[in-house]
Amino acid sequence: MIGKLKGTLDEVEEDFCVVDVHGVGYVAYCSARTLAALPAPGEAVVLFIETYVREDMIRLYGFQSALEREWFRLLMNNVQGVGAKVALAVLSTLAPSDLANAIALRDIAMVSRAPGVGKKVAERIVTELKNKAPAFAGAASGTIGLKQELGEGVASAPITDAVSALVNLGYSRDTAANAVSAALKTAGEDADASKLIRFGLKELAR
Repeated sequence: MIGKLKGTLDEVEEDFCVVDVHGVGYVAYCSARTLAALPAPGEAVVLFIETYVREDMIRLYGFQSALEREWFRLLMNNVQGVGAKVALAVLSTLAPSDLANAIALRDIAMVSRAPGVGKKVAERIVTELKNKAPAFAGAASGTIGLKQELGEGVASAPITDAVSALVNLGYSRDTAANAVSAALKTAGEDADASKLIRFGLKELAR
């Protein structure tokens, strides 16, 4: 099984790239996000690889980070109806931290933005992976706990009210939750909604 490729980028196509490793060209199918992050052909490249073996084919899937590869595995192995194509579509639309946030907040609309992902599939992704999101939150790990509380409807009234107020002002639920999370550190865990809103707006103004 191939876990990583380190070589020279040979070519980039619509949904895959070719990596030359000591004269052997490996075809790796990638998310649009990974393809966009690749260097120019002829330059050195490293891809984290998931090897998919079937009776009639062997296919390599390439990712710019180990965390993105882990999300590909989670989507493929834990959510009914999600194959490689859908998993790549999700990861093309959402970075790992954004996907973790969307799952924690139960933001089905955010997940269903991915091409080919309808509401039912998005609901399954959110439901099946809700307990796994914190371990694979990456850059979102600092706020994932609060977002899970919001998504599950168990966050305190001041937090819920502050997030709702910021959403009503036009901010996304994710952005609002990030601002309130930062406000809690400044205002304190016992702050009321108005204080959290005030400090949250200061965070957003930075």
